[in-house]
Amino acid sequence: MRWSLYPATEFARFATAWDQTNAACRELPFLRAAFLEPLLHEFGTGDELLAVCEAGHTAIAFGLLAKKRHGTWETFQPSQLPLAAWLLRSGHDIDMLLPALLERLPGFALHVGITQQDPLALERPVDRPGLRTLDYVQTAWVDIEGTFDDYWSTRGKNLRANMRKQRAKLASDGVSTCLEVVTSPNEVSTALAEYGVLESCGWKAAGGTAIHPDNAQGRFYRAMLERFFAQGLGRIYRYKFGDKVVAIDLCIEGGGTLVILKTTYDESLTTFSPALLMRQAAFKSIFDASDIKRVEFYGRLMDWHTRWTSNIRTLYHINYYRWPWLPSVHQLLYRIAGKAQQPRPEAS
Repeated sequence: MRWSLYPATEFARFATAWDQTNAACRELPFLRAAFLEPLLHEFGTGDELLAVCEAGHTAIAFGLLAKKRHGTWETFQPSQLPLAAWLLRSGHDIDMLLPALLERLPGFALHVGITQQDPLALERPVDRPGLRTLDYVQTAWVDIEGTFDDYWSTRGKNLRANMRKQRAKLASDGVSTCLEVVTSPNEVSTALAEYGVLESCGWKAAGGTAIHPDNAQGRFYRAMLERFFAQGLGRIYRYKFGDKVVAIDLCIEGGGTLVILKTTYDESLTTFSPALLMRQAAFKSIFDASDIKRVEFYGRLMDWHTRWTSNIRTLYHINYYRWPWLPSVHQLLYRIAGKAQQPRPEAS
């Protein structure tokens, strides 16, 4: 086994091999080249490295890496990417690969971090001298099995009653509801513009993270979704009250898995829960079609996730250090940094 390093600006040259390796892993849609190329373009610094590990003439591992500070490297991990840009074929031991990668990285690397890993895609290694794992967040998913009615009957009484009351209220007010599923590449820009209008009226606008055609967020999602839609692997759920769009889900799929990347809704509708109403309708359409086997949220577990599923697992980080005693120093520095950020007590 040998590692080779290339500027990440050459990623397109390895896109086919990357996708073949991803297909041999869990085939997560957001780890396809169609997602990562526009992500690098909009959110990369240009200094990232593409690491390729080969055994014979077969690529067994890929990673996009960024230098964080002197001696420290981590996987490329912008907030738009649910898991790190890291692939490892099954049957290969990460304990064997990381020491060789650390030796290959420039600048006498002391530490390499593989962030935000999924135990379903990469089995969590056992801690040992020089290697530590760390819990990241819990996340939730829905298995698409049986009929929607069977699934819905297992949801909490409060959720079912709430959805029933809201639909009855809408009907009594003469408001029709409609779920639209956008699958045409030609409709991506329009749907994203509608998404941006909803999001810009909410709390994300104040934080500068809302999608807009002229910002990096907007350019990335448009370029990425157009690629997925062109391959028949994208869908946007759009929910309407009459002619008014009130909620939107941006989704991509692959390997039988649908990933909900982003959700927005009309926050002015305080009497109703448009995102919940949309999700109920969307889940029914997914169960009825039977082409998706799993819906992944891939975000930090929230209370509303548990309304839709009881399936929960923990994502994790991997840290590998050149010397076995470095993890203890690393933890000490984090504790010191944490205390330094705490406000000092006022002198009595």
